[in-house]
Amino acid sequence: MRHFSPLKLAGAVAAGLAVTFFVMNRPLTAPLPNTVQIADMTWVEVRTALEHGFTTVIVPSGGIEQNGPHMIVGKHDHIVKHAAERIAGELGKTLVAPVISYVPEGAYDPPTGNMRFPGTIGVSEPVYAGIVEGIARSLKAGGFRTIVFIADHGGSQAPQAETIARLNAEWAGKGVRLIHGDAYYSDAAQIALLLKQGETRAAIGQHASLIDTSELMAVNPRGVDLGRLAGLKLTMQTTGIVGDPARASAERGKELLEMRIRAAVQQIRAAMPTQ
Repeated sequence: MRHFSPLKLAGAVAAGLAVTFFVMNRPLTAPLPNTVQIADMTWVEVRTALEHGFTTVIVPSGGIEQNGPHMIVGKHDHIVKHAAERIAGELGKTLVAPVISYVPEGAYDPPTGNMRFPGTIGVSEPVYAGIVEGIARSLKAGGFRTIVFIADHGGSQAPQAETIARLNAEWAGKGVRLIHGDAYYSDAAQIALLLKQGETRAAIGQHASLIDTSELMAVNPRGVDLGRLAGLKLTMQTTGIVGDPARASAERGKELLEMRIRAAVQQIRAAMPTQ
């Protein structure tokens, strides 16, 4: 058995404590992550991205709702997540927050809107507005300077816009800007294109029809089965569809999504604070 003198023992203890102190107080570091999805990063990687100028973040909002017998209830989530990543890539130095899945879908009792169909999960407009506000305040506290909300669902637009306007007024002069990316949701240009291609306004419809079915086919083809439409009367009451998705295709979806993405990028760039 080896014996240490008190002096040597004290020196060894001091050296050990010094190493421990150094390790415990060494700054945490991480390389710049190879993803734009915040949910797939550690907090240290998010901080690294912020330090490298990734101070813009997109918050996509989807929805869990009925989309006819041919499309999954998570349609909005899949489409808006894909679009948000594309928009972030176009803008550069932009991260993407997780998709908000729970959005206004109608009243509960008696059920209205999409709440009349099993599988739909909705929240009230005040609850959704509170979610938007909480996310915005969280991202501001984390160091983001430009926070962009894009919603793939119509019922989300008004409470989102109102919350963003209120927070922008509260944060005026504090170097943080919220953007309501409503240009992403507008389908006027898409409808004009489809009409030019020979489709009727009735066929284009408003819900679970030609546009959104094509978009989901482009980003998640397994979420669509047009064969389930055979022989059905396509009405909101009987199927949850307003329009005719029979002529939907992935090719059309890619073209229609490109229009949304271009419009969103243009709007966001115009609204971003000058450096």
